[in-house]
Amino acid sequence: MRKLIAVLLLTMGLLLLVGCETVPNNMKREVIADADLLATSHQAAEALITKAGGRLQPSRPVIAASFVNIDNLFQSSTFGRMVSQQVVTQFSNKGFTVIEMLLRKNVYIKSQSGEFLLSRELQNISAEHNAQAVIVGTYAQGSRSLFVTAKVIDAVTNIVIASHDYVLPIGPDTSYMLRN
Repeated sequence: MRKLIAVLLLTMGLLLLVGCETVPNNMKREVIADADLLATSHQAAEALITKAGGRLQPSRPVIAASFVNIDNLFQSSTFGRMVSQQVVTQFSNKGFTVIEMLLRKNVYIKSQSGEFLLSRELQNISAEHNAQAVIVGTYAQGSRSLFVTAKVIDAVTNIVIASHDYVLPIGPDTSYMLRN
C-alpha cells in the first residue's frame, strides 16, 4: 500500500511538472526591456532641431510643455514630464534659449500632472518672452509599445515647424512612469 501511494504521489508530481512545462510559447508573457529613455529623448530633440532647419533661431526663446496622453490632453504622467525635460535639455545643450515653465505661476498647472499651456496663456507668455516656438508632445499607450509624437509649433501661428514620431517598448520603468 505504501508503495502504491508513493508511486501515485510521484506520478502526480511528474504530471504537475510536465503540465507546467507544456504552456505554449504564445501564452507565456515575456518581460520587455525598457529603451534608453534619455537617449531616445535626446534623439527626438535632435530630429526636431534638424527638421526645423533654419526656421528656429537659437537666440530666440522656445517654451516647452509636458508631453500629454493623447486620449486626455489634460493628463500627463511622470513619463510625459520627464521626456519633456529631457528634450529641453538637448535643445539647451545645442545652444537654444529655453524658458523654464516649471517656475511660472501664470501657466495652467494641474497638480501632479505637469504644465499645460492654454492658448490665450500661450500667446501672452510667448509675447512676454518673445518666444518663437513651443515644444509639445503626445503619447499613446499600446499593450506593449508607447507611441510618442514630439512637435515644435510656431508660437504665433500655431503652425507645426517640425514633428518627430517614435515608438518605445513598455518595460517595467516605462510602465511605472505611465501610472498617474
